[in-house]
Amino acid sequence: MASFKRSDGRKVNELRPMTAKVGVVPNADGSALFAFGDTIAIAAVYGPRLLHPQHMQDPKQATLRVNYDLLSFSVYDRKKPGPSRRSQEISKMTEYALSPVLDLKEFPSTVIDVQIYILQADAGTRTAGINAASMALAHAGLPMKNLVCSVAIGKQDTTVVADLTKEEEDFHEGEGATDFPLAKIANSDQFTLVQLDGNIATELVAEVLEMANETCAEVYEVQKKALKAGATQ
Repeated sequence: MASFKRSDGRKVNELRPMTAKVGVVPNADGSALFAFGDTIAIAAVYGPRLLHPQHMQDPKQATLRVNYDLLSFSVYDRKKPGPSRRSQEISKMTEYALSPVLDLKEFPSTVIDVQIYILQADAGTRTAGINAASMALAHAGLPMKNLVCSVAIGKQDTTVVADLTKEEEDFHEGEGATDFPLAKIANSDQFTLVQLDGNIATELVAEVLEMANETCAEVYEVQKKALKAGATQ
């Protein structure tokens, strides 16, 4: 591991520089920006508000509705406008990642809409989006058990690394690259999202989870600092 060199010079467990702030969408009930290096996500929260049409309402709790999308200019290969199968899948995974920290039963028959837009993409877009959305929900004043922190752990050949870039995601030498997006409730052992794109040896999974715990703690500190700064403005 000591001889392993990442293309951008980072240590195997080192995240890209993080940027976070709240209040970036003035007309939203809560909003936030979160960036890992060149990957920039913004999230805006609207609600809770009455869900229409009425037959879609859940009389026992609020409906969390997430929409994740890459803006067409966010990637080098210009994407077609509108939702794709991938964006719909990430939207649903983000709902699963965020739901455990929200008390949805407090707002029956309503909807909480979370809009996530990727302004610039260099891998790790779903994790940046989850971090931004978690902050935006807190900024909206919704009751939450804690923040959700998210990071992608990957593998370059046989070496486990944190927060892959697009170049690292496209690594094809040796055993190739593996992307392991994870999300967890801050200050807990509860993971709310575990996905795997690629292959990884069973004996490396414990190393992945340990690195996720360490790096999510760093993400949490950045999120918390941004929320405190926003509260004083």
